[in-house]
Amino acid sequence: MSERDGRMVLARARVAGPPKEDVSVNGRTARRGFSRTRTGKVVLPLLAIIACVVVWWLLTVVTGWSEVLLPAPGDVLSALWTRHDLILDNTWITLGEVMAGFALAIVIGVPLGVAIAYSDVVDRMLSPVLFGFNAIPKVAIAPILVVWGGFGATPKIVMAVLLAFFPIVLSTAAGMKAAPAEYRELLRSLDAGPVQTFLHMRLPASLPHLFVGLKNAITLAAIGAVIGEFVGASEGLGYLVVVSGGSADTALGFAAVAVLAATAMALYYLVVVAEAWLIPWADRL
Repeated sequence: MSERDGRMVLARARVAGPPKEDVSVNGRTARRGFSRTRTGKVVLPLLAIIACVVVWWLLTVVTGWSEVLLPAPGDVLSALWTRHDLILDNTWITLGEVMAGFALAIVIGVPLGVAIAYSDVVDRMLSPVLFGFNAIPKVAIAPILVVWGGFGATPKIVMAVLLAFFPIVLSTAAGMKAAPAEYRELLRSLDAGPVQTFLHMRLPASLPHLFVGLKNAITLAAIGAVIGEFVGASEGLGYLVVVSGGSADTALGFAAVAVLAATAMALYYLVVVAEAWLIPWADRL
C-alpha cells in the first residue's frame, strides 16, 4: 500500500471513529447497558405504554367520568374490534398522505440543506426566511390549503411537507458541516476533488445528523397530515376524530388517536431500523 493510500485510509478511519472498548464488570463483558440492548429497546417502551394505559384506566375509575368524556381502555379496544374495517380503511388513507409528504420533504429538504452547508451566500439568504416561515402556525395555513387544493389528499400532503421539511434541512446542513476542518484539509492535501470529499467525508459525517432530522420529520409529517384532515376531509384518521366528536362517539375518537399514535411509532422505528442498517457505526461518532 502506498503512502497516499495509507493516509486516505487513516482519514476514513478517523471520520468513522475508534472502535468501542469492552468494559469488564465482575468478570463479564458489559459493552452496553440493558437500555441499549435489543431486548431493552423493546421492553422499556412497552413498559412505558403499559404504565400509560394503567394510569388512564385508574383515571376512569377514580374520577367516575362518563365514557362520553373519558372512555375506559376496554371501551376503546371494543371500538377497535367492532369498527376495525372503518378504522383500517381510514388508516391507509392517512398513511399514504404521511409517506407522500415525508418523501417530498426529503426531496426538498436534503438538497436545500446541502446548498446551505456549501454556500455562505445561500445560508445568509435562506436561513432567515426558513426560520421565519417555520414560526408561522401551520394550523393557520391549513384552511388556505383547502381553498387552493380542495378536500382531496393534496392539502394534507402539503401540510405534511410543511411540518417535516424544516428539521430535515437543519439536520442536513448541520451534518454537512460536522466533519472537522483538519479532515477536509487532509483530503485536500491528498488531491481529493469535491466529489470525493463529499462521498468519503461530508456524506458519511452527515448521515447521523440527517437521521436525527428524519426521525423528527416522520412524526411531524403524521401531525401535518392529521391537521389537514381536521380542517377539511371526508376520510382519514383525523376525519374520524372530528366525526366521532360531533356524534359523541368518544371511544371511536380515542381508537383513531391510538391507531394514529401506533402508526407514527411504527414509522419512527422503521427509520430507526434503516439508520441501524445504513450507518451501524453512527454511535461511534
